[in-house]
Amino acid sequence: MRRLAGMRRSRPAGMLAAAAMCAAVLPIGGASADLQDDIGNAVQQFFDVGRTSVPRADCGADSLPETGLQGDVPADERNSGRSTQGYRCNMSFVGGYVGKGAGITSATYENCSYTGSMFPGNILGPASGVQVLDVSDPANPVVTGNLAEPAMLAGTWESLKVNAERKLLVGTGVPVGEGAGYLSVYDISDCAHPRLLNTGSGTNLLMPLPITTHEGGFSPDGRTYWASGIAPGFVSAVDLTDPANPHVIWQGLTGIEAHGFGISPDGNRMYLSALGGFTVLDISAVQRRDPNPQVPHLGRVFWTDGWATQHSIPVTYDGKPFLFTVDEGGAGGVKLIDISDETNPTVAAKIKLEINLPENQDSAMASAMGGSVFSYDAHYCAADRPENPTALACGWEESGIRVFDVRDPFHAREIAYFNPPARKGRNLELWNSPHALASLIGVPVMEFPSAARALLEGKFDPSQALSSRTGMIAFGDLSTDWCFAPPEWHGSQLWTTCNDNGFMVLQLADEVYTPPADQRSVVGS
Repeated sequence: MRRLAGMRRSRPAGMLAAAAMCAAVLPIGGASADLQDDIGNAVQQFFDVGRTSVPRADCGADSLPETGLQGDVPADERNSGRSTQGYRCNMSFVGGYVGKGAGITSATYENCSYTGSMFPGNILGPASGVQVLDVSDPANPVVTGNLAEPAMLAGTWESLKVNAERKLLVGTGVPVGEGAGYLSVYDISDCAHPRLLNTGSGTNLLMPLPITTHEGGFSPDGRTYWASGIAPGFVSAVDLTDPANPHVIWQGLTGIEAHGFGISPDGNRMYLSALGGFTVLDISAVQRRDPNPQVPHLGRVFWTDGWATQHSIPVTYDGKPFLFTVDEGGAGGVKLIDISDETNPTVAAKIKLEINLPENQDSAMASAMGGSVFSYDAHYCAADRPENPTALACGWEESGIRVFDVRDPFHAREIAYFNPPARKGRNLELWNSPHALASLIGVPVMEFPSAARALLEGKFDPSQALSSRTGMIAFGDLSTDWCFAPPEWHGSQLWTTCNDNGFMVLQLADEVYTPPADQRSVVGS
């Protein structure tokens, strides 16, 4: 593999006018000998749109491949029932457990998986809360229990995370979009039988923690759990040095919105997602447990190519630090961010499918109608190791699980995908599926910004955006699944959940992936 180098960017004509309009929203970090050039580069990055897709996977003989654009599930195949067979390329289904469906994110540890919960459906019927699965036999996962503390019953949203270093599982209570007060910590030394550690603060209904939450995740050493609420951008650091006594040691407003994040391996930096882009926060004072810790902003990067930025995965290539950063809306795909200058992060490359390109936003709108608010965007990814990762696996919402060869991250290529069978018309069976709940709305509203941009560029043909599904503005039919959770690496298998199909074990073909000896699944937060 060639050594990596930074990418040089040129300025297009008219950049100074754009710079004047946008300077107020694009913070410039540090002094520069050429401020005009800095502003021009920042504005170009702000407006730059990825216009190429990664090469398609070369599917083997046992595949059931996509028939249209890469990542698309065409309207006629949704209506005819073809999508109920699913789509696969170099990846096969080993085993799974549907249950009542799966919440937004789930987590795995050793031979176990923990299925996220979604309020209010997860409290209906038996087996409420977070589902615990023993996957010792991947072809036959077995339910070994349910976690039914207040945080688990309230819905874990994007907060259910594992820290392998300390063998801890944590989730917070998020009923609808944002929650407050409840957090439970479990010892998963015996992963099939988690043991609650904090019976008081965070779990006792009369002893809530002073937190707001939508998303959450650990510092790598497992001593700090970070909870972020969406709006305003309120972030809390919860000390888990004594996991039986979680308590808040820092809180702050970081901006107008705070979503997911990634934490550097040393625990000193947070890459906090906000709107379209992220902010670099210096959290070293919290990591050191300084009295009255301060958390300064170090750098920021914003873009219009995608929005609702979800999370970041810190990795290195040849010792140089990068992030894989995911946008969950607006056809932004996955971005490779150079963070070697943390005061000035720069977008170095992008991973997109054909359905994400500007000229295909009309086709995306035509097929995604009736599928609800999310369509063909990435959500959570996992690299197969933190240093020189060889593969990146992503839940790509309605496009299923997508796997990319990222040994050369500037020229990523797709090697496999598995878009699970649509559970069409089975909405009422899937009480714990956000997709089944959200299908009351049929319009893919998360794609409005990318569709509007394509329209302004003259690349959106309204007639191509029409299909037999155009009138499905409500009561969607589950003609695809939503895959939100990170596909976590277990050798040549990926363990994950999709909303309607629940937990799944997927096997990558030997021809396309060989697990590195030091494989370690990395989600980032």
